[in-house]
Amino acid sequence: MIALLIILIDQLTKLLIVNTMSQNESIPVITNIFHITYVHNFGAAFGLLAHRTGFFILVTVVLVLLLLAFLRYLPKEQKLLRSALVLLLGGATGNLIDRVRVGYVIDFFDFRVWPVFNVADIAIVFGIGLLILDLTRNAREKGA
Repeated sequence: MIALLIILIDQLTKLLIVNTMSQNESIPVITNIFHITYVHNFGAAFGLLAHRTGFFILVTVVLVLLLLAFLRYLPKEQKLLRSALVLLLGGATGNLIDRVRVGYVIDFFDFRVWPVFNVADIAIVFGIGLLILDLTRNAREKGA
């Protein structure tokens, strides 16, 4: 349910940006700190491997299928790991929809010191953060 909510919010915010802004248009929210900037991202994080859309679609489909399979068999007691995977699932699917639908990812949050990103990217970053937290917590418990 959380993954679906992430996908919905991600796609609705992207639709709002596409319908109200021109590509590369930037609206300052806090001048020189935070802007809403509509850009097309043809690569992965930070624009890496630009124009490899087919590759990204394939990798993301495999990742989504693995996440779904893993979540199906993951014990409900593993709440932190489950939360991490659900965030990753929602974020990956949100960006996958863009790649399949238009051939690139729509980004718009712009803090000027970081590449422009979107709601799906936020979910992915938080998911990775929770995954690292879960892994380090488990490592400490096993080492103690």
